[in-house]
Amino acid sequence: MPKSKIAISLEEETLRRVDRLVKNHVFPSRSKAIEEALTDKLERLERRRLARECALLDPQEERALAEEGLSGAPWPEY
Repeated sequence: MPKSKIAISLEEETLRRVDRLVKNHVFPSRSKAIEEALTDKLERLERRRLARECALLDPQEERALAEEGLSGAPWPEY
């Protein structure tokens, strides 16, 4: 996937922590450490959003819709 360069500002302590991870070979570079952290955070936010949306569903209504679909018209032939 193509990558884009950006400039960011970090608190000095955060940068020291990132540099420590790079120095200890946890990440090959600052860029990779920040990319992985951001990717992880975005994935967790998306899972949380999905969980909130699923919590709004009514299980009985969803089951009724599924059963209605199963007993409806036969599968189309291709």
